[in-house]
Amino acid sequence: MLTHEMFNTIAWRYDLINTFISLGCDRYWRKKLVHALQEYWKQNKNQQILDIATGTADLAIATMKQLKPDKIIGLDPAEKMLELGKSKIKKNGFANKVILQKGCAESIEFADNFFDFAQVSFGVRNFADLNCGLAEIYRVLKFGGILTILEFSYPKNKLLRFIYKLYFNFVMPTVAGVLSGNFKAYKYLATSVANFPSPEKLKNILECIGFKVNKVQGLTFGVCSLYLCKK
Repeated sequence: MLTHEMFNTIAWRYDLINTFISLGCDRYWRKKLVHALQEYWKQNKNQQILDIATGTADLAIATMKQLKPDKIIGLDPAEKMLELGKSKIKKNGFANKVILQKGCAESIEFADNFFDFAQVSFGVRNFADLNCGLAEIYRVLKFGGILTILEFSYPKNKLLRFIYKLYFNFVMPTVAGVLSGNFKAYKYLATSVANFPSPEKLKNILECIGFKVNKVQGLTFGVCSLYLCKK
């Protein structure tokens, strides 16, 4: 099953299960990303943000509430996720400010040097081609533009790492599978985290593409990492 088709099947329970599997930390992590972005924020006219793998638009909505950019463009290949995101955007009164459309990181249909900021929340693991997706984001960012990334990672502490692996490989897929009715989707999640580059390796990949990585910060004992990069 293609990744976007898998996300379509779990879209109806996606937000609830996200909160469950992160033990409620997902909201805190998104706040940390927006706060990191705010340090570089200048309230100029027509500032636009690209939200890659936007899902149900939680990060886009949180960013709009806090920073109030001119526009946020959210891209995601999963139609059902976008439908839910559009409903939430309308409910929050951002229908003309947050625009969601079908699209993927590997082929962004915008001109070079178009966006002031780009952000990805728990989506880079799902890029069909990691290097291609990150290179496309680099292409559409203006010079001096900022990319922020949130992604799962493994704690460095051996005991915490063991507990985290136990939770992610056995407890989380079972409970989330019951809640969503799709056990394969959450087995995929555990596998994708295990196979994803470490923070140090992802930093090297970003630098090879051309980004200057200003920050790599472990959150909640290192189970999640925040990356802040500049073009």
